[in-house]
Amino acid sequence: MKKILVTGGLGFIGSHTVVELQNEGFDVVIIDNLSNTTISVLDSITEITGKKPDYYNLDVRSKSDLKNFFDNNKVDGIIHFAAFKAVGESMEKPLDYYENNLSSLIYILQEIKDRNLDNFIFSSSATVYGEADSLPLTEDAPVKKAESVYGNTKKIGEEIIRDASNAHNINTIALRYFNPIGSHETAKIGELPLGVPANLIPFVTQTAAGIREQLSVFGDDYPTEDGTAIRDYIHVVDLAKAHIAALKRLLNKDNKKSFEYFNVGTGKGSSVLEVIKTFEKVNNLKLNYKIVDRRPGDVMASYADTTTANRELNWKTEKSLEEALASAWKWQLQQK
Repeated sequence: MKKILVTGGLGFIGSHTVVELQNEGFDVVIIDNLSNTTISVLDSITEITGKKPDYYNLDVRSKSDLKNFFDNNKVDGIIHFAAFKAVGESMEKPLDYYENNLSSLIYILQEIKDRNLDNFIFSSSATVYGEADSLPLTEDAPVKKAESVYGNTKKIGEEIIRDASNAHNINTIALRYFNPIGSHETAKIGELPLGVPANLIPFVTQTAAGIREQLSVFGDDYPTEDGTAIRDYIHVVDLAKAHIAALKRLLNKDNKKSFEYFNVGTGKGSSVLEVIKTFEKVNNLKLNYKIVDRRPGDVMASYADTTTANRELNWKTEKSLEEALASAWKWQLQQK
């Protein structure tokens, strides 16, 4: 049985990926410092899969703790989620984002190099494309100057990985996510940010639940059909399964280069107002929202051309926006 390390494995995307890894028969070990999640997620994963993953509460910014972990654990692959991820916050706390997102990546890659490990998957982002010249975005689209510090950490992160994989023959895949939403069908795991949500859907569900007084829509003066920004919203379970496909590609040595990258989205763009109206319709409720000024770092529109990922990873999305929004609300209703 192959053992896979998942950093940030108790977070939103990480926890769903752990479930899918276990469902596929992988042995999973999680590292998470609980900076944006709770230990209860470990029990929830165990309830879903019937098997408790090994878990270490350590900070991947600690070089000595990481070394100690690898001294005591032999792994066959690594999926690296552990990073700060809020666009707005990254503009206010740039040094925190550069330290956390880049030093941890470098330390992990150093351990991979020193121990002759292989099979590294990086949690990247469509933010590396910046404001798109044309849509949908293909993998050939230019990587531009980042619109946010968060986006820049993903852009620089990919550059670090490319250089390391070329120099040390490490097989790596960067998955460029679009916008993950929704929750597991059991509603036992979902998106539970600590504090004020930075992403749209938790803010939507918390407003619907009365936790937040009002939802802010950042800008209605974009040159789009309804004036609000457009994103590609992918169900988190579909995204998790993309990691399984990428991992199998590396384990089977099917990759064509030492460093590959793929767009992971649905291929369809939805505006913020469209998402709000769809959420209201599928869950039969009304949301209290208001239009406010645009947010620094946000681009007008971003959605994927998934042709390459569909072909090379033998993967495609299966779940609709409606299913994702229904599952997100089901998850919210389970929260006390």
